[in-house]
Amino acid sequence: MVALSLKKNLLTLVLVGILAGFVPGYVKGQNCGCAANLCCSQFGFCGTGNAYCGPGCKEGPCTSGSPTTPSTNGGSVANIVTQDFFNGIINQAAASCAGKNFYTRAAFLDALNSFNQFGNLGSADDSKREIAAFFAHVTHETGHFCYIEEVNGASHDYCDKTNTQYPCNPNKKYFGRGPLQLTWNYNYGAAGTSIKIDLLNSPETVATDVAVSFKTALWFWMTNVRPVVSQGFGATIRAINGAIECNGGNPSTVQARVQYYTQYCNQLGVAPGDNLTC
Repeated sequence: MVALSLKKNLLTLVLVGILAGFVPGYVKGQNCGCAANLCCSQFGFCGTGNAYCGPGCKEGPCTSGSPTTPSTNGGSVANIVTQDFFNGIINQAAASCAGKNFYTRAAFLDALNSFNQFGNLGSADDSKREIAAFFAHVTHETGHFCYIEEVNGASHDYCDKTNTQYPCNPNKKYFGRGPLQLTWNYNYGAAGTSIKIDLLNSPETVATDVAVSFKTALWFWMTNVRPVVSQGFGATIRAINGAIECNGGNPSTVQARVQYYTQYCNQLGVAPGDNLTC
């Protein structure tokens, strides 16, 4: 009887394990690297609903348990991205720059609450390197927070008509806007879905609402750049603008990004690591 009971228990466990593999959305997260619209549960799986977004939720649109002040392994992001750090970037923009009176540290921290795993990667040094990398690219893309929109961007619509998931509004243009210069209809569409705003039909919101602006930048980072951060800064360049800049495409631009990154790493007291270029 003992042997028979043991076999039944083992069979039950096997069946439970098999059935669990067929629960919709129950996908193993890679270091909590879920898609932007999914939550990472306390057990490291991606999905939606209370089992994922409820108690113990570690990433994504959590409904409970999300920290009000996003933290890293080395302290809160706010303690690293201080007002002095932020001012050190934006103060280099000319007084005439549109972004001078648009971008704020408070708006960045507010947007961060929607992406609370930013700056929480591996060790404390890894987290600081991620923060340094993000702001290095933001500095380059916006000219020290000078630009809100792509220079001469209105001359391009950036509409990929082959993308049927996020069809272009013929009256809108999807040129670069925001801290990471969000571009193309499919990025506006996916970012809007994540932060629950119809950016396909109102892409200009990225240039008029600073909280939305930073949210789209963090969405792009967490979706497209975060997965390669551990491969070195060069991999983040490739993820953002590799088709134009990498493999000798624009070495001076690559070096400019690297220069900002190493500068911010030095400010944060962390080594920049290897593989700086692409």
